[in-house]
Amino acid sequence: MVRRRSLYIPGATGALVIAGLVVWWNFVARPEYASLPVSEGTGGRPVLLPPNKTLMPTINIATPIGWKDGLKPHPAPGLTVSAYAAGLDHPRWLYRLPNGDILVAESNSPGNDVPTFRNRIAGFIMGRAGAGVKSPDRIRLLRDTKGQGAADLKTIFLDHLHSPIGMTLIGNDLYVANADALMRFPYHDGDTTITDPGVKVVDLPSGYNHHWTKNILASPDGQSLYITVGSNSNVAENGMKAEDGRARINRLDLTSGKMEPYATGLRNPNGLAWEPETGALWVAVNERDEIGSDLVPDYITAVRQGAFYGWPYSYYGQHVDQRVQPQNPALVASAIAPDYAIGPHTASLGIIFGENCRALPEKWQSGLFIAQHGSWNRRPKSGYKVIYVPFVNGRPSGPPEDVLTGFLTSDEAHAHGRPVGLAADRDGALLVADDVGNTVWRVTGATYSPTALPPE
Repeated sequence: MVRRRSLYIPGATGALVIAGLVVWWNFVARPEYASLPVSEGTGGRPVLLPPNKTLMPTINIATPIGWKDGLKPHPAPGLTVSAYAAGLDHPRWLYRLPNGDILVAESNSPGNDVPTFRNRIAGFIMGRAGAGVKSPDRIRLLRDTKGQGAADLKTIFLDHLHSPIGMTLIGNDLYVANADALMRFPYHDGDTTITDPGVKVVDLPSGYNHHWTKNILASPDGQSLYITVGSNSNVAENGMKAEDGRARINRLDLTSGKMEPYATGLRNPNGLAWEPETGALWVAVNERDEIGSDLVPDYITAVRQGAFYGWPYSYYGQHVDQRVQPQNPALVASAIAPDYAIGPHTASLGIIFGENCRALPEKWQSGLFIAQHGSWNRRPKSGYKVIYVPFVNGRPSGPPEDVLTGFLTSDEAHAHGRPVGLAADRDGALLVADDVGNTVWRVTGATYSPTALPPE
């Protein structure tokens, strides 16, 4: 009797073998390509083609190479870019303190996704894209003491955290969102380090952590916090029990300690910001993967309290995702479409409204800046840049414009960097965290002069 060999190979060797098969399928056997340009997947009415689910997921990553020989990103005409701080360790998120100091969350995945064979393969592939480094688990403080547009003081502000992302200061309380809990630390103006161990305010969904980032934003009155929590899978393939408390924005009342969902059905919400004209809460959301290079566009939207945005059962309102079983027709019937698409698989993360960026020309001060970390599930690649969506009367009013590009090499095979978090410095320059290039970039108008700016 001849015994057939099993295709299963345990451990890391097996993951490498299957990863090799995925690469073979993608580049030799039947590579899948987008049918539409990214521009067709943007705006208030993006084109949504039928799903194109392939035997193997489309894998198209850019190998990280960093910035060498004085290279830097390419700014839009009329803008200039320089390094605000270099030599950082996977800088992901930014926050400006009232005195102008910049906090940088040096962070990465805690590495505790559901231990399936599929996720081991994904981890191997994401590692090749620069996402496999060990999380530094800290926040660094940057200070420009000379007013020259570059940080000359760099200190370890908070250490021994757990994949931190979101940061916000309310009074003398600094809140930090770890991957598993919201923490509170005492802060005094001018502090360059905090040694206090802090207090846990509330647990956040963790355990297994497919989408691990937790961002926070204070309400204008400082009485509550809005907290983003991503899904624990692509489309609930681990079951809905694994999604308890996830794929949503929560609101935490700081007086009572009560936390409740503010909006749900958001696969992976990240950047949060208050629109200055209407006071509406806006968010950037990463949509689902593995149904073709043209689906599904990531988006920005004004968040409606109590709204359901579809995940996992549907996308862009009531477009049903047949991969999710069993379905929930009643919930799908309540799903609302987001306001504005920003391209399929762009991995859009940090956002900031242009009102905060007074060091840029006026044309950039009435819309939303969005950092696009870049695709892995699209051919050709998408994202890998910072874009700007103009607003009129508190709503998007035109197509996106490129602000900062050049993160990919000309052949798109390699990435110098990948933009993530955004903030404005004390002078109103746009700061961009680049977690692959280990740099915070500073963007101003080409003719910008600090003396021309009014005092804060």
